[in-house]
Amino acid sequence: MRVALIAMVALLTSGCATTEARIRRSQAEFERLNPEQQQLIREGKIALGFTPEMVTLAAGEPDQRWVRTDASGRTEIWSYTRYTASDGVPIYTGYYHRYRGAYYPWFNDENTLAAARAVEYFRVEFIEGKVSAVQQQDR
Repeated sequence: MRVALIAMVALLTSGCATTEARIRRSQAEFERLNPEQQQLIREGKIALGFTPEMVTLAAGEPDQRWVRTDASGRTEIWSYTRYTASDGVPIYTGYYHRYRGAYYPWFNDENTLAAARAVEYFRVEFIEGKVSAVQQQDR
């Protein structure tokens, strides 16, 4: 029983990387940034002009990627989503949620999934590989 509990905790913590973990994995890239950019990334914040790599360090992998093409050109859009129960309580958040039962079999419960509501809370737009706009949910 104890081994199963330890394995479950390890599985949960490995699924959602923290900003510090992402920085450690890309230490050389992080160290090339100026101190202001490093501080923003440590705080999980994104600034105009950030590259996709910098956004990934700050916020992780997006849940969805979109491309919009219009008269002004091509825009890449990264979307971050969280899932809540019908009462607003968070169920799960982050890149790993897309796998549902593959890594987290307890989320295969039909009642939990049926009540889950996807909420896009954060969006980043890139033009020519640089952040041109950031939208976030107003609390």
